[in-house]
Amino acid sequence: MIDVNAYLGHFAFRQLRYNTAGKLLTLMDRKKIERAVVSSAAAITYRNTQAGNEEVAAEIRNHRDRLIGAAVLNPVYAGWRDDLKICHEEFGMKALRLYPRWHDYKLTSRPAIELANAAAERGMAVTIPIRAEDPRQQSWLVDIPNVDYNEIAGLIRAVPRAHFILLSGNGFIGSVLGRKDNGLGSNYSIEICRLSALVENELGALIRNLGEDRIIFGTGMPFHYPDPAIVKMEVLDASAATKEKIRRGNAARIFNLPGA
Repeated sequence: MIDVNAYLGHFAFRQLRYNTAGKLLTLMDRKKIERAVVSSAAAITYRNTQAGNEEVAAEIRNHRDRLIGAAVLNPVYAGWRDDLKICHEEFGMKALRLYPRWHDYKLTSRPAIELANAAAERGMAVTIPIRAEDPRQQSWLVDIPNVDYNEIAGLIRAVPRAHFILLSGNGFIGSVLGRKDNGLGSNYSIEICRLSALVENELGALIRNLGEDRIIFGTGMPFHYPDPAIVKMEVLDASAATKEKIRRGNAARIFNLPGA
């Protein structure tokens, strides 16, 4: 399995376990997860997100065979162009991760579109977590809503050469993002960690509406336990070939990994 939704480092408002490279790899070995795309949990609340990227780069330096870096950048923070270059060229990061609600900008704003285009030029996937944690569990110091699906659709339309991966979301079927023949390009995928596989079976509906090539495995660890995502794949009513694409093949293709 390849997990496209994982984190390293500390989060401002709660303790995270398995948040170092060594501990995360131990958990991955236990759950038979081959690789993971990791970003900085600390950068979600850092004013200067590059400090979090530097921390992640140091953690994964000796584990590039299994841990793939994702750069957390804020398009309205000065210097993001230099930071993106460093993250890609020096740190070897293969993805960008955006937090428009935490960092207070719109995905359809000019800076966000410029950043997504710059990442696409470098062949980096653009990942967008719908939320970092359940709003009901947020600190009393913050009130961060989920990212709006129509706003995401606007960015997808504006940057057709990028490939977007939508993380930690559900309810896509009731939005433009999850509908069949929705007028959007095929340049986005949806990660499974919060999708249902039995009751309502949003996962099965998205496979039917968008196709098996656009659904992708992820856990959200260590914010979430990896087991629910693994079990979803086991109980999903789909062929072995479809499950293999979701567990590994689609991510391997997007990130140009061996065996893609």
